[in-house]
Amino acid sequence: MPEPGAVPYLRGREAASTIALVVANALPLIGVLWFHWQVFPIILVYWLENVVIGGFNVLKMLTADPDQPIEWIGKLFIIPFFCVHFGLFTLVHGMLVFSFFGHGVPALAGFHAGWLGPAEVAAAIHATHVEYAWLALLLSHGFSFLWNYLLGGEYKHASLQQLMGQPYSRVITLHLVILFGAGIAAALGSPTPALVLLVALKIGFDIAAHRRERTKFA
Repeated sequence: MPEPGAVPYLRGREAASTIALVVANALPLIGVLWFHWQVFPIILVYWLENVVIGGFNVLKMLTADPDQPIEWIGKLFIIPFFCVHFGLFTLVHGMLVFSFFGHGVPALAGFHAGWLGPAEVAAAIHATHVEYAWLALLLSHGFSFLWNYLLGGEYKHASLQQLMGQPYSRVITLHLVILFGAGIAAALGSPTPALVLLVALKIGFDIAAHRRERTKFA
């Protein structure tokens, strides 16, 4: 049972990190409205966010329930397994994104469903100018990790089993919607209203996932 006064405290923390999340997600919207982004830059930012989510999930695993010695034994096996499994999942996802939506980027002219490495990713980031949008999402997840997970004490209640599966449910659900919406937008010639709707859907899903995560670890 939460202590008296704990709920408003958690709501205050959740509100602060939710605002940071919305602000970070607004940058792709600015890219669409002011810099005429098409489908690929938006999808690229959201795919790069998967890498950020995976990285912070490893940090969550490392710091989860530190007072239980048995947990540290589990971490020796679960964390490397997660890194390999989620890394392969993200790689395959990225290859699909680059293959389906990156054909209009001159810097990726040599990429034909081949191996996706750091050079191709760096070239895509540079060509589409999404550095700041990705950095904003990185800072948003970093703030939530520090503000909610560490300072908010969520690490005391998190289990390795929860953390192992958490990124998949968020990434798979979100990106099925995004890829479907991006496919429609691309088929329509990337009209601005369709891209704005795509970004709005992503923000809505992110807020819902963020609130579920806070409730789970509260």
